[in-house]
Amino acid sequence: QVELVESGGGSVQAGGSLRLSCVASRPISRPYCMAWFRQAPGKEREGVAVGRSDGTPNYADSVSGRFAVSLDNTNNTLVLQMSSLKPEDTAMYYCAAGLGWDCFLTSWAYLRWYNYWGQGTQVTVSS
Repeated sequence: QVELVESGGGSVQAGGSLRLSCVASRPISRPYCMAWFRQAPGKEREGVAVGRSDGTPNYADSVSGRFAVSLDNTNNTLVLQMSSLKPEDTAMYYCAAGLGWDCFLTSWAYLRWYNYWGQGTQVTVSS
């Protein structure tokens, strides 16, 4: 079992920046992915960005160019740097870890590829 612990959420004005971190409780064997998802009230959970142990990151179109994800394979830590934040980025952000190669596909945002989930951290962007 892997526990994922997120940190770094908070409130910020539009145009501001926030940095989210996610740490796994134990080493994860490669290949694997760690990803950020978010869920706003009344909406479905959606993929934001994914970091891959043996591949390149991917981003949702809505955050491409504003968010940057980095995965540290040594410490199994995922960081999401969010810039130029918009009110529509307001959501609960969840970290997830997926084992194996499924999450390396272009369909990386499918929830079923992920085996472990964190409790979430709230991000609120005011206009």
